[in-house]
Amino acid sequence: MLMTDKILENIKSSIRHAMNGAFYAGRFSELNVEEIRTPEDFYALPFTEKADLRAAYPLGLAAVPEDEIVRIHSSSGTTGTPVIIPYTQKDVNDWAFMFKRCYETVGITKSDRVHITPGYGLWTAGIGFQLGAELLGAMALPLGPGNTDKQLQMMMDLQSTVLCATSSYALLLAEEITKRGIKEKIRLKKGVIGSERWGEKLRKRIAGELGVELYDIYGLTEIYGPGIGISCAHECGMHMWTDFLFYEIIDPKTGKHVTEGECGELVITTLQKEGAPLIRYRTHDLTRELPGKCACGLDFPRIDTIIGRSDDMVKVKGAILYPSRVDEVLSAVDGVSSEYQVMIDHLNGRDILRLFFETDAADRQALETAVERVFKESIGILPEAKAVAIGELPRSEKKSTRIFDNRY
Repeated sequence: MLMTDKILENIKSSIRHAMNGAFYAGRFSELNVEEIRTPEDFYALPFTEKADLRAAYPLGLAAVPEDEIVRIHSSSGTTGTPVIIPYTQKDVNDWAFMFKRCYETVGITKSDRVHITPGYGLWTAGIGFQLGAELLGAMALPLGPGNTDKQLQMMMDLQSTVLCATSSYALLLAEEITKRGIKEKIRLKKGVIGSERWGEKLRKRIAGELGVELYDIYGLTEIYGPGIGISCAHECGMHMWTDFLFYEIIDPKTGKHVTEGECGELVITTLQKEGAPLIRYRTHDLTRELPGKCACGLDFPRIDTIIGRSDDMVKVKGAILYPSRVDEVLSAVDGVSSEYQVMIDHLNGRDILRLFFETDAADRQALETAVERVFKESIGILPEAKAVAIGELPRSEKKSTRIFDNRY
């Protein structure tokens, strides 16, 4: 992302504010902010890592007095010290405004009925979808996750027009709608999908079964939550709300900027956040910057759909494996459905990779052979492929785990 003089001044202001908190006061104790005169001066500052945020537990990130904190959120991780993010009322309002902009970007209006299935609580998902819908003036249906029977009943009775969900739960709902033969009673027109990466085959399957337009929404708890970026009708990446954040894309290994169009790790600096401003925060999400202006006319730059995480990389027999690579391989084989699981074990002194995939094909053995061949040609590993029936692999109401590394 190009840094202008105005953006640099906004960044310097954010750094000054961040230093009101214990964490950045310590990190930048010897920094004279006025000496940051060029983009290169800013890029010389250290990255902020999730480990830093954990070390600041519970409120070391807070850059405002505690009586100005109106809400606490925490990242969705289940292990280790939690990451606590404090919000001021302005932070909450700004987040709702960005979410409203997301809805407007994809053509959602106050006439819509927004069916919200992401979770509520310390995680930032559900409440962000709700606040944005309410600010827009749409009817929010805050069901949260689970209880699929009730989800579908409310979807029919209240005639929901927009589904907000993870791709995993959207698939589960789509399959249940088809199984129960109630598609003609469903009034969904659009789906706003976030929280986990998903492949093109899964996207087409959900869109086809639900009969909806699908949009990717982006965000993370550390940077407000979902709603800091979204795709548009042209399906060419996600627009990022750069009046609230500045982003860089770096090589995960070297920390240096990649060239435009090259895949790397997304790094974000907040420009207006009060409660917990972050400077050069490594998201570990992998993407690339898309050049030029989008045909939709929005003046906000775009990043590509998230392809995975730099810390999700698995190395097997010398080959590097990301979920996105498995998606790509399976999408090239006719007859393979969207759902799969990879199991990696170490048996008898060697690594074993088993790949389970769903299909409705009659000749499963031939399909297994085809998958093994394409996987070996594309990734360099010969898996043990196993075809199973559609619906046999587990479904999730939240995020799906697709690669299980059982070697450690």
